[in-house]
Amino acid sequence: MPTERDTQLFLPRTINVQNPLPISGLRGHKTDTCYWTRASGRPAEFLSGTPGTLWRMQWIPTGTGHELAIRDGVIVARNSKGKELASVPPAARKTAAWEDLDAALSFLHTHDAEAGAEVERWLLRSLPVPRTVLAEVWADEAWRSWLTDLVVAADDGKVAGFLRAADSGGLGVVDLDGESVTITAERVLLPHPALLADLDDLREFAVELGIKQRFDQLFREVHRRPDDISPDVVELAQYAGGEFEQLRFAAGRASSAGFKVSGGYATCLCFEDGEPITARYWIGADSPECETVTGNLHWVRNDHIVPVAEVGPLAYSEGVRMAAHIFAGRKVKADKDER
Repeated sequence: MPTERDTQLFLPRTINVQNPLPISGLRGHKTDTCYWTRASGRPAEFLSGTPGTLWRMQWIPTGTGHELAIRDGVIVARNSKGKELASVPPAARKTAAWEDLDAALSFLHTHDAEAGAEVERWLLRSLPVPRTVLAEVWADEAWRSWLTDLVVAADDGKVAGFLRAADSGGLGVVDLDGESVTITAERVLLPHPALLADLDDLREFAVELGIKQRFDQLFREVHRRPDDISPDVVELAQYAGGEFEQLRFAAGRASSAGFKVSGGYATCLCFEDGEPITARYWIGADSPECETVTGNLHWVRNDHIVPVAEVGPLAYSEGVRMAAHIFAGRKVKADKDER
């Protein structure tokens, strides 16, 4: 059985499901569903969802003869006769209603990004997620959009199917026979594709079912470690020598893909068997405006470099994926024959 501590490790910080405190809405504007959580002090259910949607959002009067709402990720306006306008009038943009909706939209974007990052963290941790946590977050549209159709597996790694629903009664999945079933295991895995033995078959089956994952799990780029790699090899050099006109170009490419940059390295933290291991790819430590050349890729655990042959499949794949992504943005020299 998952403990309370287990649940808190995975439960997102912006959601407090125990004590929702109902209020009437933003600055007194009544909404169908609006809650402030005691933990965060921020609108939870009212501001749940993806940036493209705001659940049951009502038109809010501005006092300028217009009403505003959020739809498809933008603020829209209509006049007093109910006709929707092509753009929001300048007068309506100067109202408290506009400020409230603009703040709500910003929160939605942040909340959506945080949910996606958390799901990726679960994948890279490679640890079982309590079923109760999935049930708690499923009602939130942003979380549901990231989790829907992800491959879930039992503790032993056996694939159960594609996630379609979650509540207190269990997880609804489409199994590998195409049947809808409910699984009631206390914990499930969101397996990294590098850990899936039948990855190609799963990908083919997903295409047949028309499954489209918002989160890049099943069709995530996977790199397999060569079986014959020498135990003496401690770093990979195939992504060394990438030239960038400025270091900030390499660092920006790393950061925009979600990788951290520290001490001259682009880094990617993963977990293998519950233990952290970090892939580090040298991109340079000079001034951001200086030219730079990429170096080797290696993995570190407890401040010690790990022989490549001992790096697990998840950490190996993610490390090479990071290096390959950054290296692809290098300055490419034209061949002499093409000049």
